[in-house]
Amino acid sequence: MSMPQRATTATRSTLTRARVLASAVALADREGLGALTMRSLARELGIEAMSLYHHVANKEDLLDGVIDIVVQEIQEAVAGIEPAPQDTPPSDWKHAVRRRVLTARSVLLRHPWAPSVLETRTGFSPHVVRYHDSLVALMRRGGLSYDLVHHGMHALGSRALGFSQELFDPSGPGGDPAPATDDEALLARMADEAPHIVAMLAEVAREDPDSTLGWCDDQTEFEFGLDLLLDGLERLAVRERR
Repeated sequence: MSMPQRATTATRSTLTRARVLASAVALADREGLGALTMRSLARELGIEAMSLYHHVANKEDLLDGVIDIVVQEIQEAVAGIEPAPQDTPPSDWKHAVRRRVLTARSVLLRHPWAPSVLETRTGFSPHVVRYHDSLVALMRRGGLSYDLVHHGMHALGSRALGFSQELFDPSGPGGDPAPATDDEALLARMADEAPHIVAMLAEVAREDPDSTLGWCDDQTEFEFGLDLLLDGLERLAVRERR
């Protein structure tokens, strides 16, 4: 059996930060965020781990970098949406914001590990700033005051970037859906302590026999929440102009 080849000088000399980060994104997409370590990334690139430190200072710098790539991907996808904010008819602002948010979500669905990293980042990425600026521009185009836009952006929170924290996590160990039998047992234990939640879940189950605890269709619930917020902002904007 042949031994793995060590990185050559030529390989090391052609390594760039962009290539390191692209490989890190691909590794996380394929194997999950837990698999993204400096050592595993070095193996992915066929280099010694120490060589990575010429391009990323540490794990936090690596995470900042991979999120910047994902948000750049969002920004590029959103940039292709027509019309541009300044050309959007004022009456179409809500639809235009909705399209951009759902476009951002479609990118994040290709990188399911990214939301958990986004929630931990404290720095400002230029791509994040530009993306949010386009949403502000669209709301202003629709006649919303800066004060209302400010409240709206806070209300949207992470939903503006295409993800939200779920009330219940239906996943079992390893992220797999919990078996239906586990759901039924849990509901039985909850009946005395949380009768209203149990009644709600029973109603959902009647409406959708294929549902489970953690019954939510994530996309449907995301769009429901997004539409609720945008409809509310639209009503407040009309009230402001009276």
